[in-house]
Amino acid sequence: MSERAEFILTLSCRDRPGIVHAVAGLLYEVGCNIIDSQQFGDLPAADDAQCLHATGLFFMRVHFSAPAGLADLGVLQTLFAPTRERFEMELRLHALADRPRVLLMVSREGHCLNDLLFRSRSGQLHAEIAAIVSNHPDFGSLAANYGVAFHHLPLAAGAPAEAKAAQEQAVRDLIERERIDLVVLARYMQILSPALCGFLKGRAINIHHSFLPSFKGARPYLQAHDRGVKLIGATAHYVTADLDEGPIIEQDVARVDHSLDADDLAAVGRDVESVVLARAVRWHVEHRVLMNGPKTVVFR
Repeated sequence: MSERAEFILTLSCRDRPGIVHAVAGLLYEVGCNIIDSQQFGDLPAADDAQCLHATGLFFMRVHFSAPAGLADLGVLQTLFAPTRERFEMELRLHALADRPRVLLMVSREGHCLNDLLFRSRSGQLHAEIAAIVSNHPDFGSLAANYGVAFHHLPLAAGAPAEAKAAQEQAVRDLIERERIDLVVLARYMQILSPALCGFLKGRAINIHHSFLPSFKGARPYLQAHDRGVKLIGATAHYVTADLDEGPIIEQDVARVDHSLDADDLAAVGRDVESVVLARAVRWHVEHRVLMNGPKTVVFR
């Protein structure tokens, strides 16, 4: 029996009858086997036809295997072209064996960086960490221990616009040269320009050390301590030009109490940040996250 290659199909389009039948029927007709399928329609409830938050879109993720004659992304793209056109789909196909190439960006807090490097090395994250960029030299030795290229691209707080533009151009050049699929801001404490955000649309994830939308900015744990909060959390979201306002992928919280000072809260928060970011990155590289306007659909 010949080995069958596995693929992930994701799609979104206006919700209408026949979408699942068309996709599943086509796969069946050409000899593919569906291993897993998930779908979601973002429709208003029957008693809430005026719902302002439903987009009316349909989303689907299909994990399937294909016989040898179809085990090629170009062949599959051609096969699905009529269905894509018929339903006006945004449709993507990915070979399951391919490991997305990831660029990690970090400043001086290394917990998320270390966590992602370990998960990639140990096989828990189906991605290749191709390079690390930092505006500080602190984690060069850590990168060397993992055999990952480290690029120190200095950028100080309050640097002139010309210096920021030059540093971001170096980042863009690296992304293109290394064929990067995803950029992860693993506590990278520089605000990306609108131009770079646009260049990275849908392929850059940030971890915000707060349970958005509360406590925005650079020192959320101090703000949280001053307010006497009982829950702290972290938010992983796609990067947009609107600071900390991108579509949310994952969030989590941890319970705290009055006995913890701001440093204790930060220590608890570091654990939450690492887990939340790792989940978001894993779901992205497994093609489980689909954009739904200002929101996301995550097929876990």
